[in-house]
Amino acid sequence: MTNAPADPGASGLRRTLGTGDAVVVGLGAMLGAGIFAALAPAARAAGPGLLVGLAVAAVVAYCNAGSSARLAALYPASGGTYVYGRERLGEFWGYLAGWAFVVGKTASCAAMALTVGAYAWPGQAHAVAVAAVVLVTAVDYGGMQRSASVTRVIVGVVLAVLASVVVVCLTSGDAAPGRLDDGVSGGTGGVLQAAGLLFFAFAGYARIATLGEEVRDPARTIPRAVRAALGIALVAYAAVAVAVLAVLGAESLGASVAPLADAVRAAGVPGL
Repeated sequence: MTNAPADPGASGLRRTLGTGDAVVVGLGAMLGAGIFAALAPAARAAGPGLLVGLAVAAVVAYCNAGSSARLAALYPASGGTYVYGRERLGEFWGYLAGWAFVVGKTASCAAMALTVGAYAWPGQAHAVAVAAVVLVTAVDYGGMQRSASVTRVIVGVVLAVLASVVVVCLTSGDAAPGRLDDGVSGGTGGVLQAAGLLFFAFAGYARIATLGEEVRDPARTIPRAVRAALGIALVAYAAVAVAVLAVLGAESLGASVAPLADAVRAAGVPGL
């Protein structure tokens, strides 16, 4: 095991990103399709315990993010989990952690792309998903600075959409606080299952840790960006979950294929 920090300049990458850019990259990874896709299965599992499941997922994500932030500060190099595993446990464990990260992110990207297809064009969801992957790959190929700029626009649009959903749902006559705890509870097991599903919506903070050689002053920037991105995501998710539950209730939410779209439709604004 080696304890010396990895060489931050070995790859020749340029440190062009600040804290705001890193936060945007993290939010871009978190505020994608996670909240759009995870709410329904989480509601099926936990029922009215959905909000408790969200709180559990947030606590676990905070603990995990804190560990990632400290490791990123200690080893400010690109590679994320690969670098941490290699430096702390050895080369084999670094490769194992790195490939596990790649496989996990590949699966999450597929899920996000399919969610985009399900919302944008349900009849051609797979074709839209493929197009989305190709488009994002093309943007990333243009470099980190361009990718961060495009991500900033996407994050702004997604936050605007989520805010619109919250406002429409909570100001509609169909919103009822009693629906927040209405329905059959999934018990402790259901809440934990919901927490596992909702954790998927927080997992993008790990993307920030891979920017070790692309942010300025990574030992300070990465921990700050991880905490900020996680906090913003939690506020957004909690607001959306409360708003959608208040309109649909846990049972209808759990049965929905596109819960946010169904919520605004039930609130009387189907065009949103």
